[in-house]
Amino acid sequence: MNQDEYFSVSAGLTINIELLPPSEQLPDEIAFSHEIPPLFRVASECTGLEDGVEQSLQKLTREDSKPLLDYLTAQNSKINLLLSYVLSQQDNPRHRHITETFGASQLTFFSAKAIPVGTNARVKLFLDKPSAAVYCYAKVTGSAAKGNKFEITLKYNRLQEDDRDLLIRAALYFQQKLLRQRAQQRTDTQ
Repeated sequence: MNQDEYFSVSAGLTINIELLPPSEQLPDEIAFSHEIPPLFRVASECTGLEDGVEQSLQKLTREDSKPLLDYLTAQNSKINLLLSYVLSQQDNPRHRHITETFGASQLTFFSAKAIPVGTNARVKLFLDKPSAAVYCYAKVTGSAAKGNKFEITLKYNRLQEDDRDLLIRAALYFQQKLLRQRAQQRTDTQ
């Protein structure tokens, strides 16, 4: 699938954007894989494990295993809270921004200053659902003045496939949430 085929959603994720100097080259795929901080790897693996277990648990009958399901759900919630807290420690306030849109191929955010198109950046995205964080590189593909700020578009150019899957799931979560809100609004106005 071509990266341009992924959809984006309007949602505010906390991100860290660290612009690379023009003299710094992007790491190759192998170096990039080794560069990913261990905490980001652990978060990705935990999310993958959680998905596999959820599918197995759905096969259990609700009535027979309700206490077990309640216990496991509570434990999962605790782990997700702890993971979210630990990941939040990786958020550097100096590089913090909030996305306007994000998806599995690109994101947009507002900056106080213009960033030249073609500039590479080291990016950290912090996800709530699923509780995870993504470490990647991206290139500025757009920098447009909007009022007294600049809307910056970044297209990922170093991103692991598992992390792309996380971004797809996070975008789907926000899309479903938006659709539920719209359905509720229609119900409320009738």
